[in-house]
Amino acid sequence: MAEKLILPNEVKVCATCTYWDGERQVDEEMKLVVVSGDGQGECLVTGQEKPALQDSRKVCACIWEDLEPDQVDKAQVEKAQVVKETTQ
Repeated sequence: MAEKLILPNEVKVCATCTYWDGERQVDEEMKLVVVSGDGQGECLVTGQEKPALQDSRKVCACIWEDLEPDQVDKAQVEKAQVVKETTQ
């Protein structure tokens, strides 16, 4: 059985990327990813099989993106609400 690793979300390896489709557990509150040391998954950008712990900083074709959801600006939400109200 492979060893499980706990990684902070900001570590730039495949397992912490939005575009990596492999087995992992994500704790959004603690901002951690738990993954098997020998885990594999598909990179949804390149379509290639990638190891969970591959260092994304050294791959030219990589567009690593944090698992953190984008923060919505309060002004953007208010503007969207105004637009919605005027179109109704």
